[in-house]
Amino acid sequence: MRLSVIDPNQPFQEMYQPAIDELVSFLKSGLGENLHSVYIYGSVARKRAEPNLSNLDVIVVSKESFSDVRTTLFNSIKWRFQKSYPFINGVAITNTLAEEIASLDSIFSWGFQLRHCSVCVYGENLAECFGDYEPSWEVAKHWNMDVENWVAVYRNRIARSATPEEQIKSQVIIAKKLLRASYSLVMYKDKNWFEDPIECGNHFLCYYPEKQVEIERLGILLSGRFIAKRSVIGILDGYGEWLVKQYQKTEFRIG
Repeated sequence: MRLSVIDPNQPFQEMYQPAIDELVSFLKSGLGENLHSVYIYGSVARKRAEPNLSNLDVIVVSKESFSDVRTTLFNSIKWRFQKSYPFINGVAITNTLAEEIASLDSIFSWGFQLRHCSVCVYGENLAECFGDYEPSWEVAKHWNMDVENWVAVYRNRIARSATPEEQIKSQVIIAKKLLRASYSLVMYKDKNWFEDPIECGNHFLCYYPEKQVEIERLGILLSGRFIAKRSVIGILDGYGEWLVKQYQKTEFRIG
């Protein structure tokens, strides 16, 4: 079974289109001929963005490095969007080179990202260099074998958070990661791919119904409710550790 791609002809949600247009204009002005292409991914790309909750996730592909001005350019964009589009929760920008995407080493990273998770909004669409992917352990482990590092980083951030707002931001991010990583653990069996974290959790439970309580708790963290810090850390220590071990076992079995 081949995975679906995001329909590039489906229009973006009306309130997000001006922001995307301005983003492209800003990047063209800032990079000129060095700008190869621009992609949107995440909930905005899938036309499911929620005002005041969703980020605008962006991939900027350049022909050559521009590390000397990159920080200034990207910070200017983020500042401008914070003022002009307050309903956008934040702008996350990733930069890479066109030649890096075209390399064989990028098949399961950039190739999968552009082909199945992104929409090209400017320039030559490099997603067309790749065929449709099938659900596989190779894809799953590439995107989620780092779950142990994520758990460690966000456990520390939550433990050190000084305000409820800081904690909620971190718990939402790690809950989203854990729900998606949970489904990726069984993706090669289920033969599908889901972006929505709740969908990921629900389909994961078809294979691990005994984890119902843990998945429900992750859904609560994802909702943005403030939960006692020790309870959040308990979830990460318990379910996070279990998930890490399952990835290790599956990798040992499948390779």
